[in-house]
Amino acid sequence: MPTSIISIKKLLDSHVGENLTVVAQAGRKKVTKRKGILKSTFPAVFVVDLDQDQNSFERVSYSYTDLLTKNIELKFE
Repeated sequence: MPTSIISIKKLLDSHVGENLTVVAQAGRKKVTKRKGILKSTFPAVFVVDLDQDQNSFERVSYSYTDLLTKNIELKFE
């Protein structure tokens, strides 16, 4: 992953509309995986529309600092 918030945003801007998997740290030894589509990017956050078959809510947003600090990981298909 890139090492600055600006470069992370530019990278995600090029992947808007693509399928991805978000791997998030949910606790000490817990990891959650959610599949969805990168819907949009904003100056401080990005939005992922989730697959309704697997999740009980429609969308989730994350900040670019979550990627920078490795609290989440994105895997594009």
